[in-house]
Amino acid sequence: MHDKTILRDLAKRYLELCSRDIQAVRRDLWRRHNSLQRTLPPIYTRAEAWDEMPESRCECEDEFLQPFETFFRHCLFWDSLNDDSIFEPWVSIGSRYKCEGWGIGGLIGSTRLMPQEPGGAFKVDYPIRKLEDIENVRPPWHEIDEEGTAEDVARLTDILGDIITINVDRGPAYRNWTADLSSDLGYLRGMENFMIDMIDNPEWLHRLLTIMRDGVMRTQETVEAAGNWGLAMHQNQAMPYAEELDDPQPNVNGVKRRDLWTFVAAQEFTGVSPDFHEEFLLQYQRPIIDQFGLVAYGCCEDLTQKIDMLRQIPKLRRIAVSPAADVAKCAGQIRRDYVFSYRPNPTEMVAYGFDEERIRTVLRRDLEVCREHDCCVDITLKDVETVQGDRNRVRRWVEITREVIDEVMG
Repeated sequence: MHDKTILRDLAKRYLELCSRDIQAVRRDLWRRHNSLQRTLPPIYTRAEAWDEMPESRCECEDEFLQPFETFFRHCLFWDSLNDDSIFEPWVSIGSRYKCEGWGIGGLIGSTRLMPQEPGGAFKVDYPIRKLEDIENVRPPWHEIDEEGTAEDVARLTDILGDIITINVDRGPAYRNWTADLSSDLGYLRGMENFMIDMIDNPEWLHRLLTIMRDGVMRTQETVEAAGNWGLAMHQNQAMPYAEELDDPQPNVNGVKRRDLWTFVAAQEFTGVSPDFHEEFLLQYQRPIIDQFGLVAYGCCEDLTQKIDMLRQIPKLRRIAVSPAADVAKCAGQIRRDYVFSYRPNPTEMVAYGFDEERIRTVLRRDLEVCREHDCCVDITLKDVETVQGDRNRVRRWVEITREVIDEVMG
């Protein structure tokens, strides 16, 4: 009863913020912006060192309920930052799958060697050590554990179903991060190894990527044939609205991939040349992402030298310009052909110290370049590992960013 009371109270508070008029204003902003119309740059705070915030502490004792408690608490805090994020009036619950991973060494990610120090980086103990290990790769399939999924949905519905819509996600386990091939290739083979394979074992690497591409395609086609893609499955690493596509909606299934945004990245290929990126990754990503209505490409990798290569993606709409990228060179190439997803360095913005003048200088410099090249730009604050416990820092950053936007782009 204790957990139920906590969760119901949080759900009511969350639904209240979802009903505010500002959500409709933001939907219109992102819809026009992602359709390359002229707007002021939207601001999206994708990370704000949530774990450092007192609000992040769960009170529910039931581990099944804790992710939903965290979702509500995080969104309530996120809303206080006053960025342009949209909060949707539903809560999603995922399906249980009978197949996750490629069948080598258990689930992908289960062999992470964790660091001794808190917050340190893990090392993947990759399972494909020898070339002959490719014979043990099990192609994935899409199969939902219907009994387990129904049990989970019933539990959550019993607690929250009379307050908020429960969106049941029956989409594939292989989408976005698990469908971009780059991420799982790093987990399966190891970055240092697949880079060597490009030179020493190119045909073998092409075979592995063919297996991975075909496996992802098969699972996604199965979901489409079953009518399980839904409008709540849009993903573009920002707010997935556009005039060309229907808005996100809960439990509206039976749509095609061509009705949806998709997001892919190539972080493991950031140090790979454009030619090898195309040969050993993009040509295998294309059959997957070309099925979707609109595509967002990139996360933390530097794509400065690869924008011409990305132009071959027919539905490409958003390109990530990471902290490692050359903003001026990217702006000169992207112009108004795609959305320029600008991600300033979180260290300069909010992570270690908070120098307001430095923030203004960096944002002003980069936005002036975007204005010069008529870019359709938005600003994403992401990968914030710490704000040194300062719960007001990101909120103040948003205020400063709006002031610079008005100064440069208004």
